[in-house]
Amino acid sequence: MQQLPISFYDRPTTLVAREILGKLLVHAHDEGMTVGRIVETEAYLQGDPACHAARGMTPRNSVMFGPPGRAYVYFTYGMHYCFNVVTEGEGIGEAVLIRAVEPLVGLDLMRQRRGRERVHELCSGPAKLVQAFNITKEHNRADLTKGGLWVAQSFEEPQEIITTTRIGIKEGADLPLRYYIKGNKFISKK
Repeated sequence: MQQLPISFYDRPTTLVAREILGKLLVHAHDEGMTVGRIVETEAYLQGDPACHAARGMTPRNSVMFGPPGRAYVYFTYGMHYCFNVVTEGEGIGEAVLIRAVEPLVGLDLMRQRRGRERVHELCSGPAKLVQAFNITKEHNRADLTKGGLWVAQSFEEPQEIITTTRIGIKEGADLPLRYYIKGNKFISKK
């Protein structure tokens, strides 16, 4: 499972958010490998009030300003981490939040990390998938084109993609920047 090239991420964020659906999130860790099919994303654009880069560059969000193909991992609500892929060219603060994945490989490891048995409860939300995949703050700024955390091509492309508004935000909640694979039972919320 080869990593997607930088050229995949160095494109408009909304395009990456749609085209990363169906791809494989892979984490090769000392404990074992976890793999899941990306089934739900949200795009965060620099001019969008919900985007961490909306007010300019800070030490926290500086990774969003490039280069593309990096991980942006941040702590939210004082209790969860979220995983994003940085998009667009350098100087543009944008990213795609990976909201949910369909677990494929390493289910026992994911169950152990999450303390849950049901497969549907392992990765059906951004904080859940980060825990199941053991993605930590140390992965912030990680190059997704090399190393132990990456996104790989899949042989199964989504049949139909639904576009809707994002979840769990106040500002910019009306923007149609959430994407998911129609009929997939592993998305966070219909």
